[in-house]
Amino acid sequence: MAVVTITKENFEQEVLQSAKPVLLDFWASWCGPCRMLSPVVDEVAEERTDVKVGKVNVDGEFGVMSIPTLLVFKGGKLVNQAVGARPKSGVLALLG
Repeated sequence: MAVVTITKENFEQEVLQSAKPVLLDFWASWCGPCRMLSPVVDEVAEERTDVKVGKVNVDGEFGVMSIPTLLVFKGGKLVNQAVGARPKSGVLALLG
């Protein structure tokens, strides 16, 4: 499944109202660890059709203080989170 770009405008529909669990990658173009994590998140998006994967550019949005940050939502509720780059196994572990 393709990665969805998440904005303030589509957050409720794409994340909170999603029938599937949602993995969100909060990133910024100037963040080195974010650039390391991005291909891992892309791989998870391709392999896990049971999960919606979204990326959120935090420059000026959402008030996330540390990046990269990964959040997992299920049924519109935040159920897991992690800060910092991690290997693919770590990303998959967040999904349970």
